[in-house]
Amino acid sequence: MRTLKAFFIGRLLREKLMLVAFVALGVAMWLSNFAQRANRSWQAHRALTNDLAEQAQWLASQSAIETGATQAVQNLDPAKTLDETRLVADLSALAREHNLRFTNDTPQTERSRQFAVHTVQVNLSRVEWEPLKRFYLELTSRSPYLGIEQFALSADRANPAQLNAQLRVSSVEIIR
Repeated sequence: MRTLKAFFIGRLLREKLMLVAFVALGVAMWLSNFAQRANRSWQAHRALTNDLAEQAQWLASQSAIETGATQAVQNLDPAKTLDETRLVADLSALAREHNLRFTNDTPQTERSRQFAVHTVQVNLSRVEWEPLKRFYLELTSRSPYLGIEQFALSADRANPAQLNAQLRVSSVEIIR
């Protein structure tokens, strides 16, 4: 330590100032890096705390959720619930009824103990407003057995008088 002190004292003033400036710059860079890491750690801690609190809330209300689901299933007519095949078939029939053609993805299914929710993405391309509106109203009238989760509407680029619609439609099936 004594040699470092002697080295520093034996330097010219401008060299001493440069050495102090370099050390100060190094300390500033280290503190900046440390502050960034501490901030990321604090944000991760807050996010984790919020996630845990939300999960605790869901777990605390588990019985109320299960009771609500049981009551909701009791109000549904099992004959009117749709599996994934009937969902696509009903959507196809409804589209034909309104002179619409659509493409769809493969239905996705989420199952629980009491029911299954089937979801399918439907794309209607180059359609007129009135048939699309009638299709939409007919689809919403079939609630709670059919539901629209997501709906996006845009004008067709080639013909702005026509519309392109993307819908995510879901159906409920009671598992017996």
